[in-house]
Amino acid sequence: MITRRDAAIRLDIPLEMAQRNGIPTRISEAELDELDANPPAWLAQSRANRTGKKPVWVQLTCDICGYTEAARPKKWWPEFTYLSCDYHLAADLPLPAPTANRHEVDGIGSRFVGIVDELPG
Repeated sequence: MITRRDAAIRLDIPLEMAQRNGIPTRISEAELDELDANPPAWLAQSRANRTGKKPVWVQLTCDICGYTEAARPKKWWPEFTYLSCDYHLAADLPLPAPTANRHEVDGIGSRFVGIVDELPG
C-alpha cells in the first residue's frame, strides 16, 4: 500500500486533484497501476492539458547529506546553486566564487534552504 501523496507523485498530479477525484488515503500498487494504465476521464484530461512547461513535482536533494523529498515547485523559487537541509551549516557547502553574492532562501520543501550564488553582471 502507498499513500495518496505518493500516488499523486507517481501519477504526476497535484495532491488536491488526487483527493478531489476520490483516490483513497492508501491505495495498492495494483490499483495505482490500473489507474495509470487506464486513466479515468479526469486523469486523461489532466494529462492532455499539461503543457510541460512547469513540472507538477520536483525532487529536492540535499547537496550535503543526500536527503531527498518530492515537493510542488513554487513560482517564486529562484534557480538554486545548492540545496541543503535547514540544520546544516553554510560552511558545509563549497565556497562561492570570489565575486559571487550568496544568499539563502528559506522555506523550500519541508526542510530545505536554497542557496543562490549570483555573479555580478
